[in-house]
Amino acid sequence: MYRWVQKGSHNQTRNSPGYRGRKMSDLQLLQYLFDVQGYLVIEDALTPSEVQSLNRLLDAQQLPASGQTQRFGSAPDGPGFLEWGQPFVDLLDHETIMPVLRFRLGDCFRLDRIYGMYMKEGMPRGRLHADYGATSPTTRANPGEYVPFRDDQIYNGFVVVTWCLTDTGPGKGGFCCIPGSHKSNYKLPQQIDEAPEDSPSVIIPEAPAGSAILFTEALTHGTAAWQARHERRALLYKYCISHVAWTARRVQPPPEVELTPRQQILFRDPGDPFRHFPSLFEEAVAV
Repeated sequence: MYRWVQKGSHNQTRNSPGYRGRKMSDLQLLQYLFDVQGYLVIEDALTPSEVQSLNRLLDAQQLPASGQTQRFGSAPDGPGFLEWGQPFVDLLDHETIMPVLRFRLGDCFRLDRIYGMYMKEGMPRGRLHADYGATSPTTRANPGEYVPFRDDQIYNGFVVVTWCLTDTGPGKGGFCCIPGSHKSNYKLPQQIDEAPEDSPSVIIPEAPAGSAILFTEALTHGTAAWQARHERRALLYKYCISHVAWTARRVQPPPEVELTPRQQILFRDPGDPFRHFPSLFEEAVAV
């Protein structure tokens, strides 16, 4: 497993160059690792003050005690947690994630879904799953049966960005996955599905507070049981290439927050790249 530590990020502001000022070799490394692993962990994507600000805003919501539910602030069908303050909106097109999303989704992509997750000590794991590929329920594949990639099915095009607001990792819990499983032509075996905690192929990557975990929805992934004494807090932003959608419903822009032109593009309805959906990276698009 490889984790990327973003050097010097704590001195950057929202409008700073971010990865635009980094060597091309750095981006090529991230591109290669994402392609091979199906996920990336970028540490120090958020400053400690940004993490504190987001946690304070969550505290102000007086959410139900974790344990009664694992999710909060979900959308589509409204703006979800985006209406809770500008810091949540700032994450939409954060400079740390945009170059990575670009080489996975291209120049034209949109925000598809959002929700938050929180867990307390002792909460059980979620089931391993993949929304696309051989393990997806839509393939209807049997274990041990080779699944060819067909032209009439989607196998990629969705990427999740998970912003960690508390420490996660081995001995704690949180995001877990089988690295490289997004390239598999075989369905997840039953023995791993039933007891992922006993399988060496399933990992829980270290992701301290302030980290961003990016992964393709074709990756077999899930939520490990929460063992830490502190509460798990994470914000999930799900993006897809511009001409596809998970559902007919849409995330709505927050009514009391002014969006940048690039953020406005993320809320557009699906459309063919470039012809009916503009690039997020044109120089004319203000960030």
